[in-house]
Amino acid sequence: MSISVRVPTILRTYTDGESEVTAAGDTLAAVLDDLDAKYAGIKGRILDEAGNLRRFVNVYVGNEDVRFLDNLDTPTPDGTQISVIPAVAGG
Repeated sequence: MSISVRVPTILRTYTDGESEVTAAGDTLAAVLDDLDAKYAGIKGRILDEAGNLRRFVNVYVGNEDVRFLDNLDTPTPDGTQISVIPAVAGG
């Protein structure tokens, strides 16, 4: 099973500068576990201490925000593209 994960610039220090990496897992939680096994520490930048998505990090499976799907239990079938997008604030 191959999942493509787009990595924002701020997290590329964990992926040796790669903007897109591959991972495996049948849910978003499993994909994040696999990512963390390959790129130690990246999961801690996406999830908070309670294991929930950080408030200012948006994660999309395909074109859908996982907060409007099944959150970490969102299915990730083979070929899925996941995008991790830090929220931008300003005015």
